[in-house]
Amino acid sequence: MTKKQKRALWRILAATGLLAVAAVIGRLFPLPWWGEYLLYLLPYAAVGYRVLWDAARGVAAGQMLDENFLMGIATVGALALGEYAEAVFVMLFYQVGELFQSIAVGKSRRSIAALMDICPETATVWRDGEWANVSPEDVAVGETVRLLPGDRVPLDGVVSEGCSLLDTAALTGEPVPRQVTAGDAVISGCINQTGLLTVTVTHRYGESTVAKVLELVETAAERKATSENVVTRFARVYTPIVVASAVLLAVLPPLFVGGFGEWIGRALNFLVVSCPCALVISVPMTFFGGIGAASKAGILVKGGIFLEALERVKTVVTDKTGTITKGNFEVVSVNALNFTDEQLLQLTAAAESGSSHPIAEALKRAIDIDKNTVVSTVTEFSGKGIQATVNGQTVLVGNQKLMNEKKIPFTASDAIGTVLYVAVDGTFAGHVVIADRLKEGAAEAVAAWKAAGVRRVCMLTGDRRETADAVAAAVGIDEVCAELLPADKVIEVEKRLSADGKLLYVGDGINDAPVLSRADIGVAMGALGSDAAIEAADVVLMDDKPEKLAVAIKIARKTMRIVRQNIFFSLAVKVAVMALSAVGLGNLYLAVFADVGVCVLAILNAMRALKVDG
Repeated sequence: MTKKQKRALWRILAATGLLAVAAVIGRLFPLPWWGEYLLYLLPYAAVGYRVLWDAARGVAAGQMLDENFLMGIATVGALALGEYAEAVFVMLFYQVGELFQSIAVGKSRRSIAALMDICPETATVWRDGEWANVSPEDVAVGETVRLLPGDRVPLDGVVSEGCSLLDTAALTGEPVPRQVTAGDAVISGCINQTGLLTVTVTHRYGESTVAKVLELVETAAERKATSENVVTRFARVYTPIVVASAVLLAVLPPLFVGGFGEWIGRALNFLVVSCPCALVISVPMTFFGGIGAASKAGILVKGGIFLEALERVKTVVTDKTGTITKGNFEVVSVNALNFTDEQLLQLTAAAESGSSHPIAEALKRAIDIDKNTVVSTVTEFSGKGIQATVNGQTVLVGNQKLMNEKKIPFTASDAIGTVLYVAVDGTFAGHVVIADRLKEGAAEAVAAWKAAGVRRVCMLTGDRRETADAVAAAVGIDEVCAELLPADKVIEVEKRLSADGKLLYVGDGINDAPVLSRADIGVAMGALGSDAAIEAADVVLMDDKPEKLAVAIKIARKTMRIVRQNIFFSLAVKVAVMALSAVGLGNLYLAVFADVGVCVLAILNAMRALKVDG
């Protein structure tokens, strides 16, 4: 408990003791009305002075229609009507409810704070011939930091020395550690588990993963959901109307039937019930809990408004490369004529050895080029291929257009992927097929999307139609649009936007940023995705696993279900008790339950949103 909560507890205990003493004295010794009044005024002041003080400050600030004002006027009215014990007990019950409410809210906030406690206070950096502990914000790009077992990675970088396991759970939600060695990228916020690592920093603190994660979580609360805004607007209109109704209830009926005291008592009950704190507190709390639950699962949601939108997703449009497929090209087959497959692959890789194109990189990964290979006279044909002299032989590597242009007879392949046709000294020598592999679990991810309520899945890609169709068929995608430019993707998404559910787009590249912004909800792959895509997205999947999208939708639906439960429960109880109070069947105890009790129950229900079900 905080110091403030402990002080509140002591006030409650003191008031309870004084109330018990007052009750005993009042029963043993007959007292005049003013003696009984003073006797009960002590416990009332002990437990209620803070409420009365806050109510007075609210009135002075022009914000009088809050729960402190309502409780103050109701209990002071009870004292004026001679209901001394009832006034003290009601204020006592109210303060107990407020204490439980404060503890519940604090627990929820601590859960989120602990979850996001991923930023180390210091980084051990090599400076002036020794290791020095400095703030991560003071470390420059290119400097070297040291990570002992148990240290949290302070900044994004690349491992320069060492081998270890990294715990990435705080960022990705994945329980299995990731092994890293020299040359591997590491992201800030992970925990070094086993070995000693030295890491060369690649991003300053403000540009690092941990800083972006914290910024996203901190700003998420500023982006309110529609339900939150509706409740806030509702409370501003609803409370003055109810206060005016209470005044009319106290004044109008007695003019016709008499009994001013009785009707004032009913109006006071009516006032206590009217406070909408259960709605105003519990609904934002529920969204806060939903965002926290998503963070635990490695999903960053940038605001409650996007949780609300996720619940209504009916169409998912996805990129291919980096989302459904790994985004890493690999050699999947070699078909050689008059050469062995290894010889053909050696010649092809050597001809492409000077290029940094992903296809060239895939060739170089597939085979170690002989150290004695001599490559010269390299000529590139834009959009078609390359020609090089390899160990005195003229090697032509490219697509069908290049073969036709050079008038080289060849046998076309119907293989799925990028087909590189190879000719040596003017004679067709075979082909090499390079393709992007499907991500593990891609088909299961699409199935999970549909199980979560998505009606249609569409894939947009700049890749060839044949490749796109093969990928779509393999994972169960309903519709494919291929050979698109970034602007074309935006057009295709706009065609599918409709009032019938929300459209969600999943992408990871720089070229996806425009369409991520245009969709109802943009989802970026966080670990491998570009900075532009993450910035433009509304939701970020930190571990690049598309199946997490189904988890995000389930969390959103659970969150919205709890929001509706709290709204309906709070309004139903309030309307019922207000009606009972108006006809004289309610009392202050029931009124306080309808206010404080319902608020505590709503908050406890809201805290269920913190739990990740799947």
